Amino acid sequence: MRPERMSFGIFMAPFHRVGDNPSLALRRDLDLIEALDALGYDEAWVGEHHSAGWELIADPAIMIAAAGERTKQIKLGSGVVSLPYHHPLMVADRFVQLDHLTRGRVMLGVGPGALVSDAYMMGIDPVTQRPRMDEALGVILRLLRGETVDYQADWFDLHSARLQLLPYQRPCFPIAVASQASPAGMMTAGHYGVGVLSLGAGMPGGKEALPGHWGIAEEYAAKSGNTMRREDWRLVMPMYLAETREEALRDVEAGWVRESTEYFQNTLGRPCPGLPMSEAIDRDAMLVGSPDDVSAAIERLLAVSGGFGGILFVVNEWTSRRKLIESYELFARYVAPRFQGALGSVEGSQQFVAENRRAIFMPSLAAIANAFAEANREIPPELLARGVHRAQ
Repeated sequence: MRPERMSFGIFMAPFHRVGDNPSLALRRDLDLIEALDALGYDEAWVGEHHSAGWELIADPAIMIAAAGERTKQIKLGSGVVSLPYHHPLMVADRFVQLDHLTRGRVMLGVGPGALVSDAYMMGIDPVTQRPRMDEALGVILRLLRGETVDYQADWFDLHSARLQLLPYQRPCFPIAVASQASPAGMMTAGHYGVGVLSLGAGMPGGKEALPGHWGIAEEYAAKSGNTMRREDWRLVMPMYLAETREEALRDVEAGWVRESTEYFQNTLGRPCPGLPMSEAIDRDAMLVGSPDDVSAAIERLLAVSGGFGGILFVVNEWTSRRKLIESYELFARYVAPRFQGALGSVEGSQQFVAENRRAIFMPSLAAIANAFAEANREIPPELLARGVHRAQ
């Protein structure tokens, strides 16, 4: 399935190296969303993290509110709210309010919580995080439908709970579940019939796992009487464009290695990538290269997966700010239009004129020649004597 218009946006964890001014880093995040709004990007999803020093945004709702006042058309989502950290009534209420403040531009992305260190500080057993996310999401969906909910869990209670406001978007704003390597996220998405943010697409072997993961979502949707829509499936991947693949690699490889080593390995204790960046690119785990390279990679992802609705680019600061903005602009100018139905009529118009240029322009050339001839006949002799020459 190739969508009529694929969506493109960012997944802003974000990643800012320790030692960078955190106040300026948060401002850069807002500036980036504003710049992407001007470039016509569709979406920006903002993360929630509370520890480990690199991912500085604690509350995506605050960033969405600030970005909503700076932007005009880009949709703004949480990527993601870690549901086990919050009472579900508060999550539903916050995002309904954001939906009204942005006049229908908000989206809710949910997950169990990616950083174990966050759960550790709150005394939450990691084993409980996925079941609690599923439980909270079910309650949130009921509240958003306008139901009055009585519910008792081992970590929250609801007594005749209902929302004062219903969503601005009807019947509700888009909702998506984060999915990484395990099938659990796809199972939840299918059970509730909501969208998917496939974070695992940017991992080695992620491309090959896509069709199987989607099959799991469809299986669980069928069991629950839901239908999964590929238009609501977004892949989350790194992206960087330059004029050539060689230039792109030179720009970002050192930054990628530094982030992988300093954050994922030395801070989180995760293994460093065992393959060079060039191999990750060849396996379509990263969209890095020229516009033509990246367009071809997206075509391969569409073919392998069976189709999806959009791609979100992980916000990494692997090179200078200027080059990063140029990369987003290159994508918006030369890649996005190929997947959004923006070029067919333009290319068709150019091709028609090129193929018929003799028939179209020859009469015009004859008309110009006739005009010159007519002008020569009408110039009075006295003007010719004063230096006015006939048309040649």
